[in-house]
Amino acid sequence: MNHPQPPSQSASRTEPERCARAVLSRLSEPGDAVLGRWLSQLDAADVVQAIRGGPVPDHPGLDAGRLVGYRARLADVDPADDLERVRVAGGRFIIPGDMEWPSQLDDLGDGRPIGLWVAGTGSLRLLALRSVAVVGSRACTAYGAYVAGELSAQLAERGWVVVSGAAYGIDASAHRGALAAGGMTMGVLACGVDVAYPRGNAELIRRIAAQGLLLSELPPGEHPNRFRFVLRNRVIAALTRGTVVVEAAMRSGALSTARRARNLNRYTMGVAGPVTSELSAGVHALIRSGGATLVTDAAEVAELIGAIGDDLAPQRSGPVLPRDLLEPAVAQVLEAVPATAEGAPVERLARQSGLSPDEVLQRLYELGSLGYVERHGAHWRLVRRR
Repeated sequence: MNHPQPPSQSASRTEPERCARAVLSRLSEPGDAVLGRWLSQLDAADVVQAIRGGPVPDHPGLDAGRLVGYRARLADVDPADDLERVRVAGGRFIIPGDMEWPSQLDDLGDGRPIGLWVAGTGSLRLLALRSVAVVGSRACTAYGAYVAGELSAQLAERGWVVVSGAAYGIDASAHRGALAAGGMTMGVLACGVDVAYPRGNAELIRRIAAQGLLLSELPPGEHPNRFRFVLRNRVIAALTRGTVVVEAAMRSGALSTARRARNLNRYTMGVAGPVTSELSAGVHALIRSGGATLVTDAAEVAELIGAIGDDLAPQRSGPVLPRDLLEPAVAQVLEAVPATAEGAPVERLARQSGLSPDEVLQRLYELGSLGYVERHGAHWRLVRRR
């Protein structure tokens, strides 16, 4: 997981604001809107100073209990150590204002990340410009795992970056599909980027860092909990152009990512599954309510989230049959021939088709030459296919 740092992050960039935000990422949980509103008024260094014991401005939501909690955690924080740990892990800490900062995260308002701990060599801002989230159930079915892998591989082959949460199930299948296609993928973690969680995905997480990016709001060494997974989902939704839910039960956490994406005016898409599967019930409800668009492959995803006119999905149609190539009048006569053993005379076929008897007779002989009909006395009937 050791990688050289990109030129956008050098020692000279480790200024007081970066160190202060590294401190704040230790003091609060992801999405702390109270701290976010405070940061909209003051520099991070001033916020840290105020928490440490300086004058605290009149700030809505900053009650005494919350301030006591911040101060209690502050005593054990060493930002220089955190920044060094992420550097050793092949990463860096990026903050708003950096060239690498994805501005779409600002759509989260006061709940936007204080900063992001990132491992990998690619530019987060550039990779996120053409990215799509593929999420779903951890306890997925074989169908869900196959669809997530295939969809992600197809997206990677089209030049899209696949984003997911590096969890078991659909997340892991999405990452593996993109990696197998030689594509780029990003894992948004609910723990530190130096923590391999879940352990069963340790090798996958290592590959994501080597071939793509790992990112987290949580500083090095932090471990996940239930709330951090839910809060992580808002970053996945905001970072990407759209979110595809492959499999999700009615109470699946993946649906929270979809709802976040929809609220942020991102495209929300769903893949249908068997109507008997509880693991697809949440996706079906999302599609039925109008909260997501049904998609079946990468072409349909790209058509929604891609550039106008550049990423159109091909028109869907069944196979072309020989009778589809018949001229309209010939096809009209063929439709008039009854599917009975006795067939029908020319006069009846003329009435049925709305054409003159002479034209019907001509068309019948054409159809006879093509093997569609045969004459039986004064009647014409369909040729029975064996």
